[in-house]
Amino acid sequence: MLKEFKEFAIKGNMLDLAVGIIIGAAFGTVVNSLVNDILMPLISSVIGTPDFSNLFLVLRNRTGAAFTSVKVARDAGAVVLAYGLFLNAIIAFLIVTAALFFVVKAMNRLRRLEETAPAAPPQPPAEVRLLGEIRDLLRR
Repeated sequence: MLKEFKEFAIKGNMLDLAVGIIIGAAFGTVVNSLVNDILMPLISSVIGTPDFSNLFLVLRNRTGAAFTSVKVARDAGAVVLAYGLFLNAIIAFLIVTAALFFVVKAMNRLRRLEETAPAAPPQPPAEVRLLGEIRDLLRR
């Protein structure tokens, strides 16, 4: 059983999958930073809202207090519709989708270039090559 598990774990596809998951997690961190630290402040400065993550609507508030953030409202037990967090998630999704589109587009272009590259001439069978070498030696 251990031998079978070792064969399964060492297969190329399994290693490729593991590398893909690790790179995907790192890519997600980069995209999250891009959205939260670069794009959202730019978009917010144009629109005038300092931070989308704090755009929310209180649906039910038993205390009657005013809340400054989604977290404070939820901690107080209020029912909150956090549409700003949803906007952040949509923007992050669109960025990831665009990035993956460009990666797949580049890979498809490389694949097409590889397919259109001239193929090497087919090699004759080993017997024919050997007979050709013998012929060349006898000519000398």
